[in-house]
Amino acid sequence: MFRTALRNVLAHKARLLMTVLAVTLGVAFVSGTLVFTDTLSTSLSSQSAKSYDGVAVSVTSYGALRNEEGQKEGDPGISQATLDQVKNLKGVGAVSGRVSGFAGVGDEDGRLIGSGWANKGSNYAPAKDGKDPRYAFTEGAGPAGADEIALDRATATTGGYEVGDRVRVATNGPVKEYTLAGVFTTEDGSVNAGGSLVLFDTSVAQQLYLQPGFYDELSVGAASGASADQLLAEIKPLLDAESTRAQTGTELAAEQAKNIEREMSGMSTMLLAFAGISLFVGVFLIYNTFTMLVTQRTKELALLRAVGANRGQVMRSVLAEALVVGALSAAVGLAGGIGLAVAMRSVIGSFGAKLPAGDLVIAPGTVVAALVIGVLVTTLAALVPAWRTGRISPVAAMGSAHLPASAKSLLLRNVLGSLITLGGLGTVFLGVSMASDGRMVIGAGAALLLLGMIVLLPLLSKPVISGVRPLLQKAFGVPGKLAAQNAVRNPRRTAVTAASLAIGLTLVTTMSVLGVTLGKAVDRMSTDKLTADYKVSMSGGIGGLDKSVAETLAASPGIKAVSPQAEGYFKIGDSFRSASGVNPATIGRLLNIEVLSGSLDSLGKGEVAVAESTAKKQGLSVGSALDVTYDDGRKGALKIGAVYEDLEGLLSPYVLDNRILAEHTEDQYIREVYVSTVGGESKANQQAVVDALGKNPAMTVATRQDMRNEMGGIVNTALNIMYGLLGMALIISVLGVVNTLAMSVFERTQEIGMLRAIGLDRGRVKNMIRLEAVVISLFGAVLGVVIGVFLAWAVGTTLAKTVPDYELILPYDRIGIFLLLAAVVGVLAALWPARSAARLNMLTAIKTE
Repeated sequence: MFRTALRNVLAHKARLLMTVLAVTLGVAFVSGTLVFTDTLSTSLSSQSAKSYDGVAVSVTSYGALRNEEGQKEGDPGISQATLDQVKNLKGVGAVSGRVSGFAGVGDEDGRLIGSGWANKGSNYAPAKDGKDPRYAFTEGAGPAGADEIALDRATATTGGYEVGDRVRVATNGPVKEYTLAGVFTTEDGSVNAGGSLVLFDTSVAQQLYLQPGFYDELSVGAASGASADQLLAEIKPLLDAESTRAQTGTELAAEQAKNIEREMSGMSTMLLAFAGISLFVGVFLIYNTFTMLVTQRTKELALLRAVGANRGQVMRSVLAEALVVGALSAAVGLAGGIGLAVAMRSVIGSFGAKLPAGDLVIAPGTVVAALVIGVLVTTLAALVPAWRTGRISPVAAMGSAHLPASAKSLLLRNVLGSLITLGGLGTVFLGVSMASDGRMVIGAGAALLLLGMIVLLPLLSKPVISGVRPLLQKAFGVPGKLAAQNAVRNPRRTAVTAASLAIGLTLVTTMSVLGVTLGKAVDRMSTDKLTADYKVSMSGGIGGLDKSVAETLAASPGIKAVSPQAEGYFKIGDSFRSASGVNPATIGRLLNIEVLSGSLDSLGKGEVAVAESTAKKQGLSVGSALDVTYDDGRKGALKIGAVYEDLEGLLSPYVLDNRILAEHTEDQYIREVYVSTVGGESKANQQAVVDALGKNPAMTVATRQDMRNEMGGIVNTALNIMYGLLGMALIISVLGVVNTLAMSVFERTQEIGMLRAIGLDRGRVKNMIRLEAVVISLFGAVLGVVIGVFLAWAVGTTLAKTVPDYELILPYDRIGIFLLLAAVVGVLAALWPARSAARLNMLTAIKTE
């Protein structure tokens, strides 16, 4: 029986090639993801371990801690005195103190070099030999004074800087110029992530990032013969156990490796989700393929039964075919996945990220996963066709080449599908009733709804396709009528073929509707709620602005109004409440704040404004008194002076004069500064704001259009991912439709011959097959669009209260493009089957049984 199965595989190479392609796509995504993440994780861990070469013990400071009153107590870091004590311990070879924070360097046009979040500044800490072991200088030397810096080689090359040049460096305050003393190479992770590294003299770095005489971290090297564990035991008593942490370099490297692995899991999960959907959609293609092969060989299998093969043997022969196909697909998919991993490294590198060098890591687990997934998916998908094959009696099979599904099996399927669909709908509506807490419930309901609809597709296909038959007949004549009839001749096969497109378009439509709706809400918010001309913030969200930014802008000519948007908090009872610190005299001219009761003028009197949703939830109104505890632990009383309509994304639930927040907050985080200029938004005024900030490369001066683009960036990224998913679903759908049409042509060989004999020419035969493909594709696409719109509405109801001006918008243009693509899929998939049908010899076809 195994030889029979192998012979059948070789005899149906063209049909099985489509199955191999479908499974290969999924396996390639899985193995490519695993190879890429394993390679990147190993390379980053190796790179991280290199940076700790020679470090016996590492000591890290948590900074000053807060007491029960919320006030900071203790040192801001590790003191110089502690460093000296560690240095004097027996067995210590060398000790270096490190302090770091953000530092950005601009190119010749003033643009920030590198990724904002990965741009770092640190101190140059030379050892006894005058060199810092972390950095290898290729030009010049390390900074030796307050006016000098050193740059990593990539940053110096990008900026066109040479030793001796003056370099503008930005932190979160005013930009300053330094002399470039040297250029170095390093294994620092921020540089390899596409950022930059600026080295300052230690005293300068301490002044910028911490406090003179203190460090964030100590790196301790062991003298010859000294044990890291022994050193750790001697160092710990010198430290404050609550504000510092000490560990060996080996432990630190292992911890960093675990952190890297954890960070890689997010990327891995996203990519594996693509693979999972690809495999899920591919299951329908595999199911159709083996159903088709079994149907074509019904008499052959019946003959095997007649000569002595039992049901189990026949069933196992079909599963053996699936096993061979799955193993082949897994092997090809694994090879494709390795190529995909190499391509992913190249693509990421082309975006400026400097991935660490290293060999590809093909772990045994990846190989096993590829083989198991390929074989398991194929075998499971072929299980139902194989089971049905075993149930066919020899006499019945010898008498008919095409055995339809029994009415009983379809009835059972329809009942089961109806129950699952109703359960899914009920779960979705339950999630809708839970508002913002119901999104996970809606997700579960969506999965049930999709599953139920897939089960019900055979039932739905007949009335839906029959409903469009008059239109097809009127538009295309006899070929249109025949195409509609053929599409519902085998409801199971039509349903399985349409399911792959339905799944893909459900996901894509849901995301598209939500994306467009959220985008419009963002547009309205930036147009209607934001009246400021510009927003100043740190590039790439790398930190907060210095308080001097708002002060500098307010004193600059041509500036009409300025207000910071400082983030802070206070406690009411045991609950923390987020607050926005603003300039009460100007905030009303920079944001369109709809006051529902009270007045914004009350902010200037030391009172607080509260958002409408918070006021309702907390039972607050104008005149209510709040007993609060500020960030520094001091207590106070605030009076509600105004209630305003929520401005999610622009203001926190509580708004007060920033002078009050600043008085109680050390190192206040100012997220952004809103600016209005005389004459309104223009290129000249934008440049004036940039000039007022000293052309600081680390700061972004965004127009309202820039803000719209920024807010919509996440949505657009998600949409692009979904469109990639649609492309994958379309590829597999093409293969599925080809299979279905090929089977349809095979079953109707005699019928096609008769049609040709009574006058249906080759052109109309081709049209009949093409229209059948388009009908099946559009059936799946329309179903996916309908479910997608419904799910977008359901998810949208959970966002309505948190997104200002939320209103569901249907992107008819995109939906039209999706349907057009589905029709194109049908036309492309019909090319080969239509040509095959048109070329049939009518006499030979008529004689076919």
